[in-house]
Amino acid sequence: MSVEALTHSWRESEFAVVDLETTGLDPASDEILSFAMVPVRGGRVLPGELVSTLVAPRRPPAADSIRIHGLREADLLDQQPLEAQLELIGDALAGRILVAHFAFIERGFLSRVLPVERPLTPYVIDTMQLGRAVISAEGGRPPEFPSLGQLAELLGLPVHRPHHADGDALTTAQVFIALASRLNRKRDATVAELLAARPGRRLFSGRLGRRRSAPGPAGPGGG
Repeated sequence: MSVEALTHSWRESEFAVVDLETTGLDPASDEILSFAMVPVRGGRVLPGELVSTLVAPRRPPAADSIRIHGLREADLLDQQPLEAQLELIGDALAGRILVAHFAFIERGFLSRVLPVERPLTPYVIDTMQLGRAVISAEGGRPPEFPSLGQLAELLGLPVHRPHHADGDALTTAQVFIALASRLNRKRDATVAELLAARPGRRLFSGRLGRRRSAPGPAGPGGG
């Protein structure tokens, strides 16, 4: 993606909205268990082009992570290891801007596992930060970690299969479009504005939902 494209309307760009389920939050010691990507093109979610896969880890998931995503060792035994699926993941991300909720997780894991010849894009949009920026601009007091479920509720959007990569990717894509659509009062926001959005920057229009503030922090989880 060219630097010039960052100055164009976000609707002219293509985004890879990604969710991972992992054995934990540390890319140095934890593993990816599932990957899902749904594209956004022309300002629309394209669920028919969803890319989703389970991954066989080197070590079975611990009970703590199973309680979150429900993926047991038995569910993953017949799946391919991550190394065999990097081409699929790289193809899903190629030429697209990455979007994720609490994107620190996806950025950390993907940048670590993707090969050097196909590095992760430097352009990453975090719907958690977008959501905090909108809540702040509306006069609300944003929680430090607004969950994906909280933002979907405020926007009047459905939540699809929480803590499943495909469901969270679809929910994140819908939340992303709703937030991006509010980002500028007089015109479509640019990609650069989406990347830079933070609480306190008054670039927004319209009211988010019916409440002035979101519920209290729920941690960085998707749902």
